[in-house]
Amino acid sequence: MDCAPQVARGWQARLGLRFEASPRHTRITRREHVGPLLVQRAFYPEALLPGAVTAAPCHVYIIHPPGGVASGDELQLEVEVGPRAHALLTTPAAGKFYRRGPGGLARVTQTLHVEDGVLEWLPQENIFYPHAAVHLRSIVRLSGASRFIGWEIGCLGLPASARGLEDGALRLHFELWHQDRPLLLERLSVTRDSLAARWGLAGQVALGTALLCPAGAPELELARTSAQANCAGLMLACTLVDGVLVCRATAQRTDYLKQAFERWWRALRPALLAREAVTPRIWST
Repeated sequence: MDCAPQVARGWQARLGLRFEASPRHTRITRREHVGPLLVQRAFYPEALLPGAVTAAPCHVYIIHPPGGVASGDELQLEVEVGPRAHALLTTPAAGKFYRRGPGGLARVTQTLHVEDGVLEWLPQENIFYPHAAVHLRSIVRLSGASRFIGWEIGCLGLPASARGLEDGALRLHFELWHQDRPLLLERLSVTRDSLAARWGLAGQVALGTALLCPAGAPELELARTSAQANCAGLMLACTLVDGVLVCRATAQRTDYLKQAFERWWRALRPALLAREAVTPRIWST
């Protein structure tokens, strides 16, 4: 008899999406899901522009019905954006990662492929609860003349309740590739010690990275101009690395950081995509 202790398994969920261009709009041509990770419908708040090189954008909200990610959960998101297609992906609310339990790590893997199209990856923030144990990995692969603009934002603990990450541990990985060439490879480990230390986050409870590719000196100057509206409790810096605009921010409040990234997106989107920013309706609910 096998007397080894059984490790509790949480939700096992996968969502696969493919976006392709029609003469006017970008359409979802493949939608496969297993478990509680899905989209309900596509939204088209933007029209086809004369002379545009892509079809009108498709706005999609990624939904996780349980409302949070618990110990032992494993979620996989796989997105493909075809030639001349334009997809904007966001979430209806903040992601929540709960405390560690018998299931061990919570794992989320997001793989985003763009094939001569456009992807805007604009999820709302992730809230990592005290004692959470999380491995979050995001991989963006671009080919040809693809364009990408996106961000990821994290809130560490429950600052409104004066609770930090405590004994939680986060492994946050982000990769950006063009063809087989790595443009940005990041590995970030966050624990109680790195939150408080001056060499770490020095007491800041929110952090985020925003990216735009391809980019050059004009986009860097525009990003720095948009960042001049910094408020107390927010630090934001922008740099250009191998044709990628990289903007990093830390803040004492997550809403300060989100507002800064929205300003950044509104300023940079017309430069990259020749389209004014159209805010997803779900952000206003």
